[in-house]
Amino acid sequence: MKRVPAPVAPFTRRRFLAGASAIGLSLMAGGARADGERVNVYNWPDYLPPDTLAGFHQTSGITAHHEVFTSDDELFARLRGSNPGFDLIVPGNTNVERMAEADMLMPLEHARIANLENIDPFFLDPPFDPGRQFSLPYLWGSIGIGYRKSALAQAPRTWRDLFEGTQDNYRIALLREPMIVTRLAIKALGESLNDLSEANVQAARRLLDKRRNGSLIHAPDNGQDLLLSGEVDMAMEWNTDIMRAMEQDDDIAFVLPEEGGLLWEDSLCIPKGAPNVDNAYALINFLLSAEAGAAIARYTRYATPNTAALALLDPTYTNNPAIIPSPTARQNSQYPTGRTTTSH
Repeated sequence: MKRVPAPVAPFTRRRFLAGASAIGLSLMAGGARADGERVNVYNWPDYLPPDTLAGFHQTSGITAHHEVFTSDDELFARLRGSNPGFDLIVPGNTNVERMAEADMLMPLEHARIANLENIDPFFLDPPFDPGRQFSLPYLWGSIGIGYRKSALAQAPRTWRDLFEGTQDNYRIALLREPMIVTRLAIKALGESLNDLSEANVQAARRLLDKRRNGSLIHAPDNGQDLLLSGEVDMAMEWNTDIMRAMEQDDDIAFVLPEEGGLLWEDSLCIPKGAPNVDNAYALINFLLSAEAGAAIARYTRYATPNTAALALLDPTYTNNPAIIPSPTARQNSQYPTGRTTTSH
């Protein structure tokens, strides 16, 4: 097994991380104030390169104060009663939908964001925020199939390869999140993963029942570790977790099946009650520039929706299927929504 250098950013954004951000800039203390030289950011840990906000200050004169949250529920709860002073937040896609319905987000004025033109049109009309009324894409990814190449006769191509398998002795790990597993089983059956009709749910259960034997593990978000230890041969997992496993063992690979899968996204939003709205727009525009977008992508190793940034990135990023899936797989993928029949 060949050891490859770890990415600069050592953490996965979905895992609980205590403590302060590693970017080395000051955190909010004692409440925010509104003035022409400040913007208050509430973000995931380790989601910005160390010099990004310093670069923003150099170009704009605005100081960015950065505080972190560790889950979408924490973000929602912090702002549910009233905004304590944040100007820019980075919720996940399901949280964008929830916060918009709760009237917690400001509608965005697209004309104020010149670098919006850098965003791939694929991301401009998602079902969780049609027309991007409240959010703009920051980073994205997918749930797909991680696998050990030497353990399989051929690489998996479809979700059925995971759920049914070609040999009974293949050891499989599924996420221990029933709704995600059900949605992707429905996708394997050729339906929208957001069509949670009784007929589709029952059909998904019948498909899953084919794997209820000793070769199936429900993994608590550690399928990548099971692959690394050799305990399973295939795993349903978040692309970012498999990507980090691939960097430790070149016998591990990732595929987003051509019929598509489940997408995730973290988005830029201005919460209601933001004290420095003009500065929030200035920071959004800066983050959507080609240079800042490329720096964020290099640091996090997550997929950027910024086509101008992609042009600045090298093939180790753009040709990595655990970061950028095939155009067909991406086009056929969907964001999960509360609606039962919405397709991306």
